Amino acid sequence: MVKQRQPKKSKSEIRNPKSLVGVVMGSKSDWETMRATSETLDRFGVAHLCRVMSAHRTPALASEFASSAESRGIEVIIAAAGGAAHLAGVIAAHTVLPVLGVPMKSDALNGLDSLLATVQMPAGIPVGTLAIGKAGATNAALLAIAILANSRPELKKKLREFRAEQEKKILETKLD
Repeated sequence: MVKQRQPKKSKSEIRNPKSLVGVVMGSKSDWETMRATSETLDRFGVAHLCRVMSAHRTPALASEFASSAESRGIEVIIAAAGGAAHLAGVIAAHTVLPVLGVPMKSDALNGLDSLLATVQMPAGIPVGTLAIGKAGATNAALLAIAILANSRPELKKKLREFRAEQEKKILETKLD
């Protein structure tokens, strides 16, 4: 995926016009972790956009992004936030697309606050919640790829190859 900055849209957005996955995060500091999401999607050749928005500081932007995502061709949204971590829930409330939440590690409670805020959604507005931090960021991308692979045989093949590579690495591991 070629990433290009769109200054007219926002200084905090990396965008591909044919994006299948929208990756949103509550603040620029989340990019250090969420870069793993983008890199994993890149590895599989999945077009995506990455953008900063806040459930609390830019609620209208979050609502508009989620409401218009499907009409722009996005099929899965990954939302990351720390602390109160309401971004994934706000996004999910405004779309029927699958929303995957990645809790960010926080200073206050080491990410437990983020995890609980992301996972405790009321019945009827689901958010698939992943692990705190980089593992969750990577797995969110892999889960989005698995969702997309249901209708894209080439992605399913790449996912199977990735899993085989993972297995091979473990089988080849030698202990000293």
